[in-house]
Formats: sequence, C-alpha cells, structure tokens
Amino acid sequence: MKTTNTNITDVFFDLDHTLWDFEKNSALAFETVFRMQDLEVNMPEFLKFYVPINREYWERYRKDEITQKELRFGRLKDTFDLMELRIDDLIIGQISENYLHYLPKYNHLFDGALLILDYLKPKYNLHIITNGFAEIQGNKLNNSYITPYFKTITNSEMAGVKKPNPKIFDYALGLAKTHKENSVMIGDCIEADIQGALDAGLDAIFFNESNVPVTDNIKQINHLLELKKYL
Repeated sequence: MKTTNTNITDVFFDLDHTLWDFEKNSALAFETVFRMQDLEVNMPEFLKFYVPINREYWERYRKDEITQKELRFGRLKDTFDLMELRIDDLIIGQISENYLHYLPKYNHLFDGALLILDYLKPKYNLHIITNGFAEIQGNKLNNSYITPYFKTITNSEMAGVKKPNPKIFDYALGLAKTHKENSVMIGDCIEADIQGALDAGLDAIFFNESNVPVTDNIKQINHLLELKKYL
C-alpha cells in the first residue's frame, strides 16, 4: 500500500550516500592516490578515522563554519594526525587534489539504484539536489551513466546556499518548474535532506541504509527498491 502524497509528480534525490555509493568509491580513489604518491597507508585504519571525520567536516561546511578549501585539507590533516603519520602540508594538498580528480572516476551505485530509476522515470520527473561541488558531482553522474534519468540537477553552488536551507529547495523547485506540494525529497541525511525538505514544504523519504533509529513520523526505506511502497 502506497502511503505518500498521491499528487507527487516530481521526485528529488540526494546523490552521495543515496544513489552514488560514496564510501566505496572514496576508498577506491584513496587507494589509487596513495599508490601514486608512494605512500604506505593502512587503508582499514585510514578509513576508520577518515569516514567520521569527513562527515563532521561536511556538517561544518553545510553550516558555513568552514570553506571548501578548509574541508578538503582539514579532513585529511586530522586523519593523518590521528594515525600519527607525519605528512607535509604540501603533500596533503596534492593528495586532496588527486583524490578529487579520481573520486568521480569510480561509479559504484547503491544496490537497486538503476532498477528504481528505471521504475520511476516513466512515472515522475526526476531531479537531483546536492551539496557537493558542481564539477565533481556532474562527473559522478556522467561516469555512473545516470545523468539522462534527471530532468534537472541543482547543486549548492548554483543555489548559493546548502541543504537544509529552504532556499535551495525553492531554487530546485523553480528549476524543475514544479510545486512543493507535488514534490518529494529522498536522501540519507535527516537534517539536510529530510528535515530540510519538510521545513521547505516538500514530502520526504529517508534512505536509512544504516538502520539508525528515527521517529515514527519519518517515512523511511532501508533499500532503494522499497521506494515502490511509496511511489
């Protein structure tokens, strides 16, 4: 039984951690970069520190507490410091640049992503709203061959603000030529994607792959194909 708004015409997706498997692709990119730099890095240990640090830095970036440059450098510097690896700041800068170059070249999507996009495409207008960097996000979409599914792609650089700011949702709605009462947002971040969309007047569905506890009023899925319950 479908329980979402039956007036939905437009479906907005987050990209990283929702359709595009960020953690898997990120690990592959780092393996490539460390090999290029001739750096001996224990990858399981690196990822144990880097993954939560990266999420923390993105949260600070989302709140405009730090710049893109500070995010890109700081997340690596903090990780290497915790690993007690003494790496020159210049080398960290090179690693950061190379990582951003190789990251979108990997194209692993979450299980069911292509199947659900094929299912939704004939029924709805599909869109992307992302806080990620414009050029990199575009390359991710192109290299994973999902760009043609989406009618519009909104990023925070275009909108001038980041999710959960309601202005980015208003910008995306305007670009899509649709209305909030006819739209639903799907994403992995409760604050940015779900509460942000709800506060902006859109419906929202939480992609809860990690099965974190949420309140009963939040619509959620644990696998992308479960969207068929709602759409």
